[in-house]
Amino acid sequence: METKENALDVLVSRGLLEWCSDAEELKEAFDGSMVTAYVGFDPSADSLHVGNMVPIMGLAWLQRLGHRPIALGGGGTGLIGDPSGKTKERSLLSEEKVASNLEAIKKQLAQFLDFERAPNGALLLNNGDWLVTLKFIEFLRDIGKYFPVSFLVNREYVRSRVEDADKSITYTELSYILLQAYDFNHLYNAFGCTLQMGGNDQQVNIIAGMDLIRKKSGGRAYGATFPLLLTSSGQKFGKSEQGAIYLSPERTSPYQFYQFWVNTEDSDVEKLFKLFTFLPLAEIERIVASHGRDPQLRAAQKQLAWDVTCRVHGEEIATRVREASALLFGELDIKQASEDVLDVLAREVPFAKLNVALPLPLVDVLVASGLKECASKGAARRKIREGGVYLNGVRVTDEAGQLGTGDLLAGGHVLLRVGKKDYCLVKIA
Repeated sequence: METKENALDVLVSRGLLEWCSDAEELKEAFDGSMVTAYVGFDPSADSLHVGNMVPIMGLAWLQRLGHRPIALGGGGTGLIGDPSGKTKERSLLSEEKVASNLEAIKKQLAQFLDFERAPNGALLLNNGDWLVTLKFIEFLRDIGKYFPVSFLVNREYVRSRVEDADKSITYTELSYILLQAYDFNHLYNAFGCTLQMGGNDQQVNIIAGMDLIRKKSGGRAYGATFPLLLTSSGQKFGKSEQGAIYLSPERTSPYQFYQFWVNTEDSDVEKLFKLFTFLPLAEIERIVASHGRDPQLRAAQKQLAWDVTCRVHGEEIATRVREASALLFGELDIKQASEDVLDVLAREVPFAKLNVALPLPLVDVLVASGLKECASKGAARRKIREGGVYLNGVRVTDEAGQLGTGDLLAGGHVLLRVGKKDYCLVKIA
């Protein structure tokens, strides 16, 4: 999707820019030629999370606008750990663990960045390729001399730990800012990279790299930071009751990922559409206006969830989890559900597998399913009398009712519900 829009204007209009150096010069650079920009990614885990999607989308927009993105994996700096914003030293990772994590992260980045596109195909680099072989004396002589000690110790995150008797900061951590500056200088010389982007906590590190390029390489470089995202309720974006929302399906199931976006507050929908989708602003405005006329349908949240889940997990998986969500909330007839969709549901709600012959009294199935309010036959019958038991979405009225083969859904499943939220998907073997 090549356009003549200026990349800086697009980042601003989408809410993807918090700060940048020399805005007018950078804007002219985007107009004048292909700009190569990089973002560093922490390899301390085998998955990125939704908070990482902000810088990823920044790189993706640059590529769509004709510029070249570099995703820099911290295979070298990851062996140390960035102390920015940290109150204690991180556990150091082995080279093998960092390499394994980077391989997993590469697959997630490929959902957003095109590594084959010419002439601005994305690059995935590992700073371990040049940092691990650095010679200490040469590094001090060639790089360390450009960094006054006062510049390092006056950083807020350094000073706070130096002045607190219960905290400390090691020389290893203190050297991180030099290594990140070295990265920028290396990418400037090797790949013509003139822009580094990162989170707000990276601003000082980015400036250090810009200064090193000016002093050591005699070049002109720029920096930009992305905003720290908070929800309207003031919570850090990307968290749920279960913890961080990861892009890896092994860490966060696609269903839970989809539901995270469906649960977006109305006041955050427009902002998240701008940040995390490639939809035109006019289309986003139309969606939000339509949502405002009938907000209880949560149509905007569902479209946001669909778009982002397709991007991260692919359309086939997104289709299954969207249907599973609609089934669970009574928006689709469960009798039409495929076995694949019911398998998705089985991983998200309480599940029981029963080896029984049908027909079978429904109260026996309710008890065997493990539903809390049907712990005994008497309790199950009472719930039926009260009108609180549902079989495949239909209220059960007969205490003596039987479960027969005609009640089975695809794959031999039945969906039981007691009250509004107590579900159990049962597979009859």
